[in-house]
Formats: sequence, C-alpha cells, structure tokens
Amino acid sequence: MGATTRESMDTTFHPGVDSPPRAGRLTSLDVTRGIVMILMAIDHVRVYAGVPAGGLPASVFFTRWVTHFVAPGFAFLAGTGAFLHAQKLGDRRALARFLVARGIVLVLLELTVIRVSWTFNLDFAHYNLAGVIWMLGWCMILLAGLIWLPTTAIGAVGLLIIFAQNVFTPIGGALPGPIGQFLYLGGVARLGPSGPPIGILYVLVPWIGVMAAGYAFGAVMTREPNERRRLCLRIGLTATAAFIVVAGAMTLLRPPTDGAPPALFRMLNQRKYPASALFLLMTLGPTIAFLSLAERMRGPISRFLSTFGRVPLFYYLLHVPLIHALAIGVSLVREGHVNPWLFGNHPFDPPPVPPGYRWSLWLLYLVFAIAIALLYVPCRWYAGVKARSRSRWLSYL
Repeated sequence: MGATTRESMDTTFHPGVDSPPRAGRLTSLDVTRGIVMILMAIDHVRVYAGVPAGGLPASVFFTRWVTHFVAPGFAFLAGTGAFLHAQKLGDRRALARFLVARGIVLVLLELTVIRVSWTFNLDFAHYNLAGVIWMLGWCMILLAGLIWLPTTAIGAVGLLIIFAQNVFTPIGGALPGPIGQFLYLGGVARLGPSGPPIGILYVLVPWIGVMAAGYAFGAVMTREPNERRRLCLRIGLTATAAFIVVAGAMTLLRPPTDGAPPALFRMLNQRKYPASALFLLMTLGPTIAFLSLAERMRGPISRFLSTFGRVPLFYYLLHVPLIHALAIGVSLVREGHVNPWLFGNHPFDPPPVPPGYRWSLWLLYLVFAIAIALLYVPCRWYAGVKARSRSRWLSYL
C-alpha cells in the first residue's frame, strides 16, 4: 500500500496528525469533516437564539436544513475512519478494543461534560441527554462487533438497517421500555422506576447502519486517487438522484394540506428523528460526492477547514460551552441581565422561548462567525500537539 494511503489512514481516525499537511496527504476527509463541524455550530447557536428548528420563511428553513448534513457526516466518516485505521493496524482485536474504549468515553462525556455544557445547570435528577456524541459512542461499540464480518457484509448490513429500519418499530415495542426507546423509538426513558430521565435525541437505528456503511465505504478510499474520486462522485450523485426521484414523486403524488409550504420545502423536510432513509440519501449523497472535490482543494481555505476536521471531539467539547457563554453575553447586552431561559434543559427539553427574546438571523450568524473565529486558535494549537505527539491517549480526544 502506498505512502498516501498510509497517511490518509492515520489522518482519518486520529484527527490532528499534521498541520500543515504533508505533501501527498489525503485531506478530503478532514476538509469534509471540517465543513460538517462548522455547519453544526450554526444549529447550536440557533438553539440559544430561540429561532425555531425549521419552518418558513425560507431563511429560517435553510438555516436549519443545512445543518442536517452534520449527524450523517459524523457517523459515516467515523465508520470510514475505523476502516482505514483497521488497515493500518492489521489487527482486528486492537481495533475492537479501541472502538469499545472510545465509545465508552464518548457516552460518559455526553452524560457529564456535554450535558453540563448545554444547560449550565446540575439538575441531573430531572434531565439527561442522549445526543449525537452518545449515539456515536454506542455505534462504535456495536461496530466493534461487526468488524469481524467481511467488509462487503458489513456494508450490506448497514444498508439493510438504513433502508429497512421501519421493522424496528415493532421490535422496539416488544423490547423492555428503555431498550426499545434507545434502539429506535426515542422519547424520554427511565432506567428503573425512580431512575433519572434521559431524553433520547439520537436512537441507535439507523445510525449504526450509517456507521457500518461508512466502514465499508473505507474500501473506496484506499483506491488509486483517480478511481477513488470517480467512485465518490458516482456513489454520491447516484444517492442524490435517488432522493430527488423518490422524494419528488412522493411530494407530487401526496396532495398538500391547507397552509402547507411549497413543494420544494415539503420535499426537503425529511424526518430526522429517527433519520429516515430519504433523509440519509438527501444528506449523505452530496457529502460523498463532495469528497471527490475536496481532494482537489488546496490553499488557506483547505487548511482552515481541515484544522477543524482533524480535532472533531476537541472542537465539540469546546464549541457548546463557548456558544452558550456567547449567548449569555448577548443576553446581557440586549436585556441588561442574563435571561434565566439560558439555563434551561437545552437542547432537548428547554422551556418556551421568552416573549421578545428571539434573535434576528443576522445576529445568529454574527455570533456563529465569532464562535468559529475563536475556536480556530485552540483547534490549531491542539492539532499541532497531536502532530508532535505519538501518545495513544490523545487519540481519545
């Protein structure tokens, strides 16, 4: 296997290996992941801005819609990174141990550090969150069991889970309450009659299917560069075209109700919780196609994006409390005091937005831009730390 492939393996699963990138390094995964993470910040500023998650006008709709690419990109590229790391290690046992250990770390972070970052309160007895990091952690643990299958079988299992996910509705209903909810049904679960509630924002199905499909996709990323770009473009455009045809037909054949939004908005308004097959085609298709373009990106923009893409967990742990703190600052300037609403149970179960609190979109995007500028400095520093260190412990952050 050539030098470029080996470098891409290390880069993908251990973000933060090099800054600036070495010549010949495959940066497309870092660049794409960097874009995904920047988009994520828009949605998390929106949470504290009191702007609704979708709906008209178009500016509000697309402010939310562009962030739909985040969770699918996270889960899919995490699977791809696992495959590339497996090729580097040549030891499935070592990979399985790493996936289980890192998955446990992610779950614990979601229930502690991230939960406090979202709420700035310590009321664990009444609110806990099973968010995207929780989901990624459990999917890594499950993927540790799947990696013993042939790669094509892992991909087939992933696609089957994505496209046949509705079978998990009766399965989830037949399982004990919390297990069925964590698997597919969602909602608020309790571990025991007097256990603390957990708001399940991300269930395991279909996300384990997305990560498994991403793992199998890793085989594409080991191909010769021209073939790799060709396959990324073909797979991505095929998935996107399938979404347009199926979702477009369903939209046109289903008569709109009174007051329904225009057809384009109805077609793009696919179910995210749990993520439907159409939602995943809509988001993963363009993401995969973009990888072929990202490989050709050079210069300061590529370096800026890949800096975030190399340190995804570090970025995530910083960006939520930073955005939360910026929202407190905005409240202090606008209202003369800190609005207590900002200490509610965000993002799953916040109280109603106070009258007159909602930000304008220009303010939302201004705070978003400030947050990204502030995050760049520590992310670049940490990327350098990881580049200079070979400590295996840094791979967990």
